[in-house]
Amino acid sequence: MGDGPLVQTVGLKKYFKTGRELLHAVDDINLSIAPGKTLGVVGESGCGKSTLGRTILRLIEPTSGQIYFDGEDITGFRKDRIKKIRSNMQIIFQDPYSSLNPRMSVVEIIAEYMIVNKTWPSKAQAWAQAAKLMDLVGLARRCANMYPHELDGGRRQRIGVARALSLNPRFIVCDEPVSALDVSIQAQILNLLMDLQEEMGLTYLFITHDLSVVRHISDEIMVMYLGQCVERSNPDALFERPLHPYTRALLSAIPEPDIGMRDKAIEVLKGEVTSPISPPPGCRFAPRCGQARERCVASDILTVEADPGHHVACAVFEGAGRAGRQGHPQRE
Repeated sequence: MGDGPLVQTVGLKKYFKTGRELLHAVDDINLSIAPGKTLGVVGESGCGKSTLGRTILRLIEPTSGQIYFDGEDITGFRKDRIKKIRSNMQIIFQDPYSSLNPRMSVVEIIAEYMIVNKTWPSKAQAWAQAAKLMDLVGLARRCANMYPHELDGGRRQRIGVARALSLNPRFIVCDEPVSALDVSIQAQILNLLMDLQEEMGLTYLFITHDLSVVRHISDEIMVMYLGQCVERSNPDALFERPLHPYTRALLSAIPEPDIGMRDKAIEVLKGEVTSPISPPPGCRFAPRCGQARERCVASDILTVEADPGHHVACAVFEGAGRAGRQGHPQRE
């Protein structure tokens, strides 16, 4: 295990063919996650958050760029090598029902990865370990022989968490793991994930569209818009001084429980969304931005470190702080 980040991407891209053109789902993404830390990824639906997570895990093959795990470039690994790495990289899916096999019992679902990977000499030992994992995630053992349709959403998601932990991974992609749950259950699952991280030293890529959730769990937040990173910072700096117009619009839309805040101004975005299919050069947010200028559509925008540790891709901040081409930093 190296001293650098556990997970890192450099210039990561994933394009999908749509006829003769390409849909830019993930475009020049650079991220770095230290061991035991959480990077939250936020943005509206369709911005490429889930595609990014799946591409890092090599569930989807990248178009270009590099993916590093514990200092090793895994981008070109063949199936046999990526299978060995994947035991250290798992995913918790958004829908706790469709991601579970309805024909398997709870204990069979949790033990499945261990049986396939021959983690234990016998099925009985794998089932015994699955029962221990049920205890770990707060799932009563009386549920062991039940089926997913017999359980509520919170218990189903606990099954997903236990299954992800079954191979003792170091890195987990949490793909909107609480968005399909009731609010009271969301808090339980979030606290469970945070407790497991502290206890087991897990590293998370936490994908969500809920800024309140991501502030609660993340050490750093990355805001995505149409496949690109527009802002990246620690949660306090992002919430106290959002730099990108899109980030400010997202924050202004967070519901306030305080009745005294009901007159709070909300930044309403106008204009048409840029097509992600072969998008033109320049800022993709420009058609919806009230600060847009000619520079914004002339060429691609530089990512600038406007404040220490606070990066933004906005023409307003070009020339301020330390700048570099988006997508091509030196490896740490």
